[in-house]
Amino acid sequence: MNGDEVAALRALLDPTGWPERTRLFARALRTSTSMRGGLLLVGTPAEEPWHLAAHLDDESRLSGITELAPTLVRWNAPVNAPPHLRVGLERLEAARRGETLFVVTPETAPAPLLERVSGARRAGATILALNQGDRELDGLAHETLTVQPGVAPVSFSVAQHLVSAAAGERIPQPRRGVRQRLARLLDVVSGPST
Repeated sequence: MNGDEVAALRALLDPTGWPERTRLFARALRTSTSMRGGLLLVGTPAEEPWHLAAHLDDESRLSGITELAPTLVRWNAPVNAPPHLRVGLERLEAARRGETLFVVTPETAPAPLLERVSGARRAGATILALNQGDRELDGLAHETLTVQPGVAPVSFSVAQHLVSAAAGERIPQPRRGVRQRLARLLDVVSGPST
């Protein structure tokens, strides 16, 4: 989706609250990872989130937010694949504080994935989940975005587009009032008040 398509979709979905929900989730995605390569993106053996990985990589490049560039973690990574496409599940076992494990699954997460997610959480990684109502996965996640078929006004694919687009948006900084700017200037000139 290009920027105009995303804007039109958001305008159409605005009454449903979905644009704001995806922005809040994307904000958690942006702020939970503190290092390049620390965003670990994983799906299930049947559904690897290739498309979302590509969009997040584009958003990282276009926005200059290097932490958004995902590491796609694969269930059966071929040994002859390029290095960025042969990151296996063992990477989840090495997850630590400052990293984010983003689980994207349109189906129930299998037990081996849940075990690795639980281990990553115990090691201090932030867990985010985009799914269709997986209670076990939701119980492990710090933040969840649920796309229930027949209930949500968007498909699972559209939700991924909205999240990736929102993740690359610049968050406007609030303007400081004159008093705040003068107080800051005074602190700089004379030192902070005691």
